[in-house]
Amino acid sequence: MHANDPATTTISVSQLNRRVKTLIEKGMARLWVEGEISNLSRPGSGHIYLSLKDDSAQVSAAWFRQRQRGPAIGFKNGDRVLVYGRASIYEARGNYQLIIEQMEPAGEGVLKRRFDALKLKLAAEGLFDEDRKRVLPQLPSRIGVITSPSGAAIRDILSVLQRRFPAVPVVIYPAAVQGDAAPGELIEALASAVSRDECDVLIMGRGGGSLEDLWAFNDEQLARAIADCPLPVISAVGHEVDFTIADFVADLRAPTPSGAAEIVVPSQNDWLRQISGFAARIARVGQRALEDRSQQLDWLGRRLKASSPAATLQRQRDGLREQSGRLHSAMRQQILERTNQLQGLCSDLMTLSPALSVQRSIGHLNQLRQRLAAATHLSLSDSSHKLALLGRTLHSVSPLATLDRGYAIVKHADSGAVLTDAVRSKPGEDVRAQLSRGEIIATVKTVIRGD
Repeated sequence: MHANDPATTTISVSQLNRRVKTLIEKGMARLWVEGEISNLSRPGSGHIYLSLKDDSAQVSAAWFRQRQRGPAIGFKNGDRVLVYGRASIYEARGNYQLIIEQMEPAGEGVLKRRFDALKLKLAAEGLFDEDRKRVLPQLPSRIGVITSPSGAAIRDILSVLQRRFPAVPVVIYPAAVQGDAAPGELIEALASAVSRDECDVLIMGRGGGSLEDLWAFNDEQLARAIADCPLPVISAVGHEVDFTIADFVADLRAPTPSGAAEIVVPSQNDWLRQISGFAARIARVGQRALEDRSQQLDWLGRRLKASSPAATLQRQRDGLREQSGRLHSAMRQQILERTNQLQGLCSDLMTLSPALSVQRSIGHLNQLRQRLAAATHLSLSDSSHKLALLGRTLHSVSPLATLDRGYAIVKHADSGAVLTDAVRSKPGEDVRAQLSRGEIIATVKTVIRGD
């Protein structure tokens, strides 16, 4: 396949930008750039984006929040600044930019120029490279402090260490931190700490001051001694806005001596909480292991007990007792079945007995007698009812019924003939009036004709 074949030479845009970024970052060391700020932007993330320009060119730059030191908020468009950082590329858009690690106002003083020149020289030699910096111990067994024994810095450091982790001992290596003799004393103190080999980490620093006051920490020989030191070195010079060559060559820069003490040891309370947590976990694990062993011991005890002669004999006794119970249960079941069978045969025999047939005939005869008596009673009742009805009908047409309503039958007293017309009687005659109950004999006084 040909070398220029697209199938073998084509890469994606992302791969291209990544290769360019690698070439730029590996091919160019960190350096100082001087220029004028323009297009300054401060988004809510806390990062700062800007352009650095001179009379004929400009470059985009980014100053990320975690890299910002000093009064970064004071910079504005039009300020002339010195920027220390590395060239890179933003892969997502392929934009060439400068990643800022430090920014400060541009100055023309002699010390400033000497400072800048030494910084460029040591940076070019790789003394500031991150990959050569040593990792601090998580909890040092002993801390060395190189500073003036009478300065405020040592008091601040000891106060913070006492508060955060008083169990870690501190060794002080005294040295001047200002003046012409200071660089040599600092180098000797550093060499003493290395030769004595009694500390895990070193703090070198002093309190704040002017550029001249801090100049001992910009010494080239001191910077090289720090770079060659086999022990991790924390630079803690001045205030947060102060920068020295020792800050860049040290394994870690602390903003203040107190800040170095905060960094070099963890919080005792945090460790105590972690230790308490570990102790609780160990106790839980031990308790679970003890419970598991106890259960295993119980299980083995049960197995041993189950295999003993006494347990075997007891199992045989239990089996014999169970078989005996099953035999008794079977016998009771057989007796019950035979009893039920006998009762069934007796029932069949009773159904075939002559006495039962006679008993049924007697019962049928009694039923017929009861039916005859009921029919006779019913017939007599119907006849009595009919007779009463006829009697009431006969009574309704009987003269006696008329008498019951207040009428009377009038007859001649002598002949007994019924008088139906008043002219058939004479005054002075006796008449008999038959009432509903009894009779009356009366004398006619006057006859009134009916017409």
